[in-house]
Amino acid sequence: MEWMLLPLRRYARFSGRARPKEYWMFILFLLLCFIAVGIVEGLLGLSTTEHWVRRGPWSFSTGYHTRGGPLTGLFGLAILIPWLAVAVRRLHDTDRSGFWLLIIFFPLIGSLVLLVFFIMSGTRGPNRFGPDPVEVGEPELVGRIGK
Repeated sequence: MEWMLLPLRRYARFSGRARPKEYWMFILFLLLCFIAVGIVEGLLGLSTTEHWVRRGPWSFSTGYHTRGGPLTGLFGLAILIPWLAVAVRRLHDTDRSGFWLLIIFFPLIGSLVLLVFFIMSGTRGPNRFGPDPVEVGEPELVGRIGK
């Protein structure tokens, strides 16, 4: 749980490096939170559900699409800066500038490139963005959260 909340403690810290464990545990935390917020919105009737039907000369399909409500939007805004910060630090760990996040605006290709960067292990030893978080060690790293 400590690793899931670490990026929230480093709220707007864009300098330094983030090891893969810090990034992916935060992503798991966000996924679980978005699911919980979606369930709450559904129970409160705040989300909207659309029913669609497609008809064609040789096909017929139907489905449902649920859009998030105001709680999803507020939660998304609240975690935007911590997500951006940990994503930039994760890119720093692979010796890349945070400007690589802008590639996400290229549909599909940009997201795939970022996914590969986030999965890659970081550079060993210090790089231009700081010391290797793996070499610093977990207890020492957690002890420096507020600094």
